Amino acid sequence: MSDKRMRQGADPADRRTVERLVAAWLAETERHDPGAAREARDGWERDALPERSAQDLATWVTARVTDTGFTEDEGPYVAGPVRITPADKDTVRAWLRARGHAV
Repeated sequence: MSDKRMRQGADPADRRTVERLVAAWLAETERHDPGAAREARDGWERDALPERSAQDLATWVTARVTDTGFTEDEGPYVAGPVRITPADKDTVRAWLRARGHAV
């Protein structure tokens, strides 16, 4: 996951967010659909996710937001293997859009 093209010109904090969440997404995808995970990992390593993988990542990160900013009284806490804030979701989706994906 050290593709230099993905890193060039990107804000270091945004880059770390994308790398962290893509790693979690790929691990989860591997457990459920090894073929899709292989295709996505190959695309990630080339900084060229297939459109299907990009859409899956966008949907995954949206569905997995775990830190809503609400207290327990205000809204649900969603348990997950990684902490994902709404800002993290926006960062991943912006990264995908910057690479030409319609998310």
